[in-house]
Amino acid sequence: MNLRFGIFPVPPPLKPKCRVYDLKARLDWGEPALTIIDVRDRHEFAVSHIVGAVNLPMSSLVQQALIHLELDRDLYICGDTDEEIVEAATQLRASGYLNVAEIQGGLPAWKAVGYPVEAGVATAIPLR
Repeated sequence: MNLRFGIFPVPPPLKPKCRVYDLKARLDWGEPALTIIDVRDRHEFAVSHIVGAVNLPMSSLVQQALIHLELDRDLYICGDTDEEIVEAATQLRASGYLNVAEIQGGLPAWKAVGYPVEAGVATAIPLR
């Protein structure tokens, strides 16, 4: 655990490519000040997703992100494949987002280690 001025714990730093363990450590820190973006389609998201994730499908990712999320917000990108995660992160970085992390292995890796998922919960940012 990092200590700032020897007293207060700080979360692990955001990395451009992170493992599911890095995100879990950040969430376990307590006040993560981050957003987990799931870029899969709404149906796949409804089946299961990381607890607390929001759904911004690739088709409207940048448009909705620019409306709802600050450019300096820490963003963790999740999907089914590394390819779609890299594509989403590339789009967000090109749109001015400064702190974007690609969750390597995406949702399958998250589930493989037994981290919590939720299903049937509509945690989507409404389209305008």
